[in-house]
Amino acid sequence: MQIEIGDIIEMKKPHPCGSKQFKVRSAGMDLKLECIGCGREVVINRFKAMKNIKNKL
Repeated sequence: MQIEIGDIIEMKKPHPCGSKQFKVRSAGMDLKLECIGCGREVVINRFKAMKNIKNKL
């Protein structure tokens, strides 16, 4: 799956605020994701993120 900056993705597990949708802020070896629900930013390893992505919106 091709992930680019600005894409909105849905993860399998929700963020603690309850939202499953994240916006991609930075893409490289790590992905910087912004939670759509609360606006917090999360940095996650690309390999781990690719396993947890449900679909791309």
